Amino acid sequence: MLVRGAQSAFDSVTLVAGNLGFPLLSYSRTPKSSASLQLKMSKLDQVLILDPAVDLRFKGPFTDVVTTNLKLKNPSDRRVCFKVKTTAPRRYCVRPNSGVIEAGAAVIISVMLQPFDYDPNEKSKHKFMVQTIFAPPNVTDMDALWKDAKPDDLMDSKLRCVFELPSEIDKVNDVETTKAAPVMNSAKGDSAAATAPAAASLDDTEMKKMQEKCKRLQAEMNKLSEENRQLKDEGIRMRKLPRSDHMTSNSTSLLGREATTASLPSLLVVIAAIFIGFFLGKFIL
Repeated sequence: MLVRGAQSAFDSVTLVAGNLGFPLLSYSRTPKSSASLQLKMSKLDQVLILDPAVDLRFKGPFTDVVTTNLKLKNPSDRRVCFKVKTTAPRRYCVRPNSGVIEAGAAVIISVMLQPFDYDPNEKSKHKFMVQTIFAPPNVTDMDALWKDAKPDDLMDSKLRCVFELPSEIDKVNDVETTKAAPVMNSAKGDSAAATAPAAASLDDTEMKKMQEKCKRLQAEMNKLSEENRQLKDEGIRMRKLPRSDHMTSNSTSLLGREATTASLPSLLVVIAAIFIGFFLGKFIL
């Protein structure tokens, strides 16, 4: 009854206002959720693939700079311009905070949280937004591109920041790792010190083996040199033997010729004596 009375009163006020000449405001009964749904439907879906897609997690302690990575991948066949925004620009450093991603390529964004006093009871309200737009051909002025971009051409994704402190188990593991590191280093030093004499002895053994091998090779080389010298001497001697035989035969033939030459006058004298005796005997008789 009260609702109907209020509605009739509103209609009567509207009627009176219209009759008095005041301009009427349009009243929409569309619920707020429907309006936001229509706004979302009118915007383009994010073309990039974000990893992580929802939360940027920063793991403490936060006494030093804590860095987390955000991967942006472009699965489309077009170039995409991107820009990273945050609600707390003084608390973060983002590299790179804008750029162009080629078709099928990806880029890694480093988000660096600056040191601060962490309060576990305080929830983080920091957020990031990755805003993108398809890059027109031959784009050069990025500032003008973002300034002149139409809202319907923009795509965005929002991520919230989550701060995490290492658990007690992680702390214990870190302490054990820290304690174990000097022990491991000392063990490595001891093993290195222990292996050093062994390596030295091994080097000495290898050196002795090499020296013995060199001696054997030297002896073999000397032996081969001696054999080579003997072969040379044998060759020289063999080359000399035919010459001596030839000279002997030549001297023999020469001696024979000299003997023959020497015997020719004696033979002629005998023949002459025979003829002279023959003729003398013939004439005397």
